[in-house]
Amino acid sequence: MLSRRLLRIKVMKTLYSHFKSESDSVAATEKNLIASVDRTYDLYLQMLWLIVEVARYAEKRIELGRRKKLPTAEDLNPNTKFIDNEVMRQIERSETLLDLLEKRRLGWVTHPELIKSLYAAMTESDYYIKYMSSGDGSYREALQFVEDFYTQTVEDNETVEETVEEQSILWADDVDFALFLVVRTLDAFRPTQREIPLLPQFKNDDDKAFAPELLRLTLRNYDEYLSYLDEFTQNWDVERIAFTDNIIMAAAIAELVGFPSIPVKVTLDEFIEIAKFYSTRGSSTFVNGILDKVIERLSAEDKIAKVGRGLL
Repeated sequence: MLSRRLLRIKVMKTLYSHFKSESDSVAATEKNLIASVDRTYDLYLQMLWLIVEVARYAEKRIELGRRKKLPTAEDLNPNTKFIDNEVMRQIERSETLLDLLEKRRLGWVTHPELIKSLYAAMTESDYYIKYMSSGDGSYREALQFVEDFYTQTVEDNETVEETVEEQSILWADDVDFALFLVVRTLDAFRPTQREIPLLPQFKNDDDKAFAPELLRLTLRNYDEYLSYLDEFTQNWDVERIAFTDNIIMAAAIAELVGFPSIPVKVTLDEFIEIAKFYSTRGSSTFVNGILDKVIERLSAEDKIAKVGRGLL
């Protein structure tokens, strides 16, 4: 499931592109946002399939070894524990996943060099050597191996990140989150399942509507929100206020006034965290200070109305 934080980041990036391109089409911008959100879920599905492609590459290597004119004893009696991994096979047999991959035109067929490099990195790892020599053979061991593949071989792999960004510019910065979803999915695997427990794209209809609505509110009222920011940044050097900061704070204000069920503290904490990673050094402190003042003003003007106990 795509988290609210990721959806906020997608909105922030879409707003940035909208204003930088000087676009005047809200509909086109919203379409871009939805495409970006959908592509993150695509990446989750594609990443989940990655170990299957590596296993198929390993299987081809084994077959080539058997076909040698002068095969060695190892060629004729290879260790097939990896390609027989029960969890990997569950992923490979998933009709739901296969249907989604085909429908969304996803896969790694055009990137054989990535598969080859991942196989090489995996076979040199301690977890692979330990797994292949173990006599355990349990489902738990198979599941742990697949998790290790993603957390130790795929995660923080520059080749993976470069390949993913080549496939889609909308996947920039999404690899870590997609891997997080993969590991969450693996945690729910059970040996008796006929279908793997794929995560839905959204937790519920509210989450599905959240990003487009936040985008529309921010765009519709952007000038008004900037007027609040201008009021509380009069003593700041305007040239030193990052454009990204204004976008982050405008989106935060839109959420504060437009989403009655989201507590003020949640909104504040979330956008401060986003500022830490996507704006300049010191932006999070600046955003925190300005939003505190804006919240005080909006509350005095009765523009922040929350539903439920303790939401303020």
